[in-house]
Amino acid sequence: MSEKASESPFAAEEARLHALLEPTVTAHRLFLEGVSIKAAGAHRTLHVVVDLPEEESGGVGLDVIAEISRELSDLLDNGRAAGTFADDRPYDLEVSSPGVTRPLTRPRHWRRALGRVVKVNVIQGENLTGRLTDVTDDGVTIVPDRPAAKGVKPKQGDPVTLAFEKIRSGRVEVEFSHVDAVPETAFENFEPDADTEPETDTDAEEA
Repeated sequence: MSEKASESPFAAEEARLHALLEPTVTAHRLFLEGVSIKAAGAHRTLHVVVDLPEEESGGVGLDVIAEISRELSDLLDNGRAAGTFADDRPYDLEVSSPGVTRPLTRPRHWRRALGRVVKVNVIQGENLTGRLTDVTDDGVTIVPDRPAAKGVKPKQGDPVTLAFEKIRSGRVEVEFSHVDAVPETAFENFEPDADTEPETDTDAEEA
């Protein structure tokens, strides 16, 4: 599993900004996932992605995002005077955390996804979808779902271990909880609210 070199025309500037912003993000016990610059005419958007350490589950809270945004904004305003940006064009700062469907491109991403269902595109092999059960420095172990008839829950196959260099891409699959049908007996003792009048069709009554 290898990462492509950055093709951004702002690669050098993004690297400087990453070095500038990282200590502030780390002070909040977060990981600076990435810094990217998008340009539209004379305006730019600086997108900063922060994430929890790999040993923690869940996502970054909105209050934390707001606090980091304020601190990074102040830091950037001071940095502009010190030549952090290549020029003085206006910019917007956007701070966010990765979504659940982000690509799994680094070992730490896979560790954060441990226990989730993942879809893996394999180099020179059969693609897999299954439960991620183990992550090491060298690769991952997945218990794949075997195809089943429509409406039947897929059965699990034998665990498959893949080295990172054999993985072209991976991502977490969103799982939807199954909601069972409500039995008719659930409404046996139901009584409508006495304060609630039934709806009537006024036009029908007047006719």
